[in-house]
Amino acid sequence: MAELNFDHLQAEISSFGSTQSIGRIHAISSGTIDVSGLSSCAALGDRARIHLVSGRHIEAEVLALKQDKITLLPDGSFEGVAIGNRVELLGQAGIAPDNSWIGRIVDPFGHPLDNHPLMRGTHERELRSPPPAAALRKRLGERLETGMAAFNTLLPLVRGQRIGLFAGSGVGKSSLLAKFARGVAADVVVIALIGERGRELREFVEEVLGDAGMKRSVIVAATSDQSPLVRRRCAWSAMAVAEHFRDQGKQVLFLADSITRFAEAHREVALSGGESASLRGYPPSLSQQIMALAERAGPGLDDAGDITAVFSVLVAGSDMEEPVADILRGVLDGHVVLDRQIAERGRFPAVDLLRSVSRSLPAAASAAENAMIGQARKYLGAYARAEMMVQAGLYSTGSDPLIDAAINVWPDLDAFIAEDEEQDTENSFKRLFDVLSKAQPQRA
Repeated sequence: MAELNFDHLQAEISSFGSTQSIGRIHAISSGTIDVSGLSSCAALGDRARIHLVSGRHIEAEVLALKQDKITLLPDGSFEGVAIGNRVELLGQAGIAPDNSWIGRIVDPFGHPLDNHPLMRGTHERELRSPPPAAALRKRLGERLETGMAAFNTLLPLVRGQRIGLFAGSGVGKSSLLAKFARGVAADVVVIALIGERGRELREFVEEVLGDAGMKRSVIVAATSDQSPLVRRRCAWSAMAVAEHFRDQGKQVLFLADSITRFAEAHREVALSGGESASLRGYPPSLSQQIMALAERAGPGLDDAGDITAVFSVLVAGSDMEEPVADILRGVLDGHVVLDRQIAERGRFPAVDLLRSVSRSLPAAASAAENAMIGQARKYLGAYARAEMMVQAGLYSTGSDPLIDAAINVWPDLDAFIAEDEEQDTENSFKRLFDVLSKAQPQRA
C-alpha cells in the first residue's frame, strides 16, 4: 500500500463540505422524486442524499430543474421514502484516482470493493471531461505486442487505437478481453465492468484475468443489480481513471465491457428525465453519449501518454446494424466480430476475420507484411465462398486454382488465428509465412 502523505490527507479533508443545503420531499412519482427548497442551489448532475426516518439514507442524482422544485432519480429502491423526508444536496461528485489504485477493484464512486482501505487521490477529476484538443493530438503510434498471433498480424493494434469488439453472449468475449489485459503492451490497464453479473466479478479477477493481468490493472465495476445511474457512471469513472494515468505520460489500455449496458443504463435515465424514445427504443442523446465517451480515448497530447481502447458491444443475432453497434462502429478505428458458429466448432477466439478490420492498416505493417495479410484474407474469402460445395462433395479439385490453394491452407490458417504468441510480432509473421507457403502455386 502506498504511503499516506499530507497531500492525501488534505484531499480527504477537503472532500467534506463545510455547509449543507437541505430540502424536503414533496412528491413521489413512478421512478422519480420531487424536492422543494433546493432549486436556487442545485445543478444538473448534482448528487443528493435522502435521509429516511429509519436512519438509513439513499443517494440520488439531480435529473431535472424547475423554478420551485428539483427532480431526483434515486440510486436504489424507493422503499421507506416518504413525503417530508430531509434531502441533503452533496454537489457534483467527481472521482480522485491515485497511482495506488493499480491492482485494486473500485466502484464508480472510487470506493473499494475488495475490503481493503483505498487512498483518495490528491486531485479530483471530472467524470465527463472533454477529449484532448483535436488539432493537437498525436497520430496513432507504433504497433503493439498483443500476445495473440492474429492481432499481431492480421488485425494489428497500435498505440492510441480504438477498436470495437462485437459479439453475442457466450462466444468468448470476456476471455478475449482478459487476453488483451494480460498480453497487450501497456503500462496500466483500466477495465470497466458495466452491469456485470455480481457472481462473475471474482471469477473474472481470479480465473480469467489472473495475477498477471491484475498486477497492472484497475477494475471499476458496477453490477447488474445497481441503478442505471451507477451503471452509466461506471464507464465515465473508468475513463477518468484512464485519463489520470495518461496525463502522467503512461501508456494505458482501456477495456469496457460493455457499451451496450452503458447504453441501456443511459436509456433508463434519459426516459426517466422525460426524453422520448426514437432509435429502436433508445433516446436521441445516445449517439452523443457514446461518441463523447469514445473520443476521450485515443492518442493524447505531445507531453502525455495514449489510451488504447477496446469497447465491447453485445449484438443479438450478430446484428451489426442495431443502434449501439452502428453508432460505435462509425467512430472507432477498427472492429472485431466474434461469430457464434466459429465458437460452436471450438475455435477461440472466435474472430470472423472477413468481417473484422483494423484501420491501422496498411500503415502499421510493411509492404511484405501487408502482402501476407492480403493473401491470407484472399484464401479465407475463397474458402468461405466454396465451403458449402467442398463439404457437400460437389467441388472437383482442379476446377479453380485459388480454391484449391485455399482448401490446402485453410486448416492451418484457421488454427493460426487461435494461436497465442509467446515471442513477438516478428515471430507471428514468420509463422504466418509458413502457413501461407502450404498453399499450392496458382496458375497464371
